[in-house]
Amino acid sequence: MTVYITDARRTPVGVKDGIFAHIEPAELAAPVIAALTKPIKHLPDEVILGNVTGPGGNIARLSSLIAGLPEAVPGLTIDRQCSSGLEAIRLGAALIQSGEAQSIIAGGCESSSTSPRPEKAVFSPELIGDPEMGIAAEWLAEREHISRKEQDDYAVLSYKRYGESIKKQRFVDEIVPIAGHTKDEAALKKRPIEKMAPRAKASFKKGGTVTPLNASAFNDAACAVTMTSVKAPGLKVVASAVAGADPNFPAATPVPAIEKLLQKTGLSSSHIDVWEINEAFAVKMVYAARKLNIPFRKLNPDGGGLALGHPYGASGAMLVLRLFYGMQQRKEAYGIAAVGSAGGIGVAMLFERV
Repeated sequence: MTVYITDARRTPVGVKDGIFAHIEPAELAAPVIAALTKPIKHLPDEVILGNVTGPGGNIARLSSLIAGLPEAVPGLTIDRQCSSGLEAIRLGAALIQSGEAQSIIAGGCESSSTSPRPEKAVFSPELIGDPEMGIAAEWLAEREHISRKEQDDYAVLSYKRYGESIKKQRFVDEIVPIAGHTKDEAALKKRPIEKMAPRAKASFKKGGTVTPLNASAFNDAACAVTMTSVKAPGLKVVASAVAGADPNFPAATPVPAIEKLLQKTGLSSSHIDVWEINEAFAVKMVYAARKLNIPFRKLNPDGGGLALGHPYGASGAMLVLRLFYGMQQRKEAYGIAAVGSAGGIGVAMLFERV
């Protein structure tokens, strides 16, 4: 059975302890779910949300009930770290393809501000290695000889693209207001990124290359999409893939997932019109573009997580949202969304514009 994505909505993205400082993840997700269910005739068979640093419990179920959905609609919360939101969509697609469901709302939510987890979880046994994400990004830069300048140049590009998208009001239709806020917190601050990037100090290692400006921040947001077996304008799910890799280099993991996806579909990177890869670190983007021969003009054309933010559990869904709106606006045929996760797992999905 074919799966179509017919709608996509998100909250504004807040900075940790910023505009959404006291809003729990379920309270971020509920208005998004309500906005997605309002225009459809039939209730979803399931709500699936990714979440990483939340308080536990079933946030998808709690969000659904807060949103006013009937008790009969079940909810499922999953954790695949930074790829959780994309994995929720991947799982939703599989349920529809199998005939287990006809309509699903899937995505993710995160509140770094209210998270009760002050320390990093364990993603890999000590015998293999389980570095902090920032140090792991430094290791990738060293291994692949990716310079500070390459990372800064990409970060500047992301900020410029995001700023241009704000000027052109590309995000207006997709944002669900939260507590009176209608704009991303990043959009409320003017940052002379070109001057700031070369002056920024390394964050994780003396003399290192990863800085606060070429790495993403801690953020709060929710994002979800409507998925159905009924053909409608939007995106068609073509295929997906997940791949495991070395936990010491999590920023490299979108690449094997994408390679597996391309092999599965018989396509090459040249067939893909647009790529949305989560910008946790600029080194990740430079590495993926180099390994997969992706021109920067095709990569995150509206800007990404470096400028906008990286609300872990929601970020993968936000990539699909960007494809949903961007591919329609630009009339592109094929797009890929991909995320790399702590523990060495990458997830990738291929979509076709309908």
